[in-house]
Amino acid sequence: MSSSEFYYVYILANRAYGTVYVGMTNDILRRVHEHKSGLVEGFTKKYGVHSLVYYETFKDPYNAISREKTLKKWKREWKVALIEKDNPEWIDLYDSLSGL
Repeated sequence: MSSSEFYYVYILANRAYGTVYVGMTNDILRRVHEHKSGLVEGFTKKYGVHSLVYYETFKDPYNAISREKTLKKWKREWKVALIEKDNPEWIDLYDSLSGL
């Protein structure tokens, strides 16, 4: 199964306990690279939010979209707890995903 058959909900941060952003994509490596390179205008570029600190994988785009909308409505403390459950040191996961 190719990566284009998956959908991802992800959380970016500018630093541990800093500003966070929730997004959804069908190509997580491309999308995070766009954020890191400043190719995405708006919130993430303005606040330097480009460390991938959390992601979930879905086979169905409707489930991914639903999850993204749910997470966007969550309180900040819930998002922090979600990140810290699997990534307590807020390590940028992009390099491990991209094989760097």
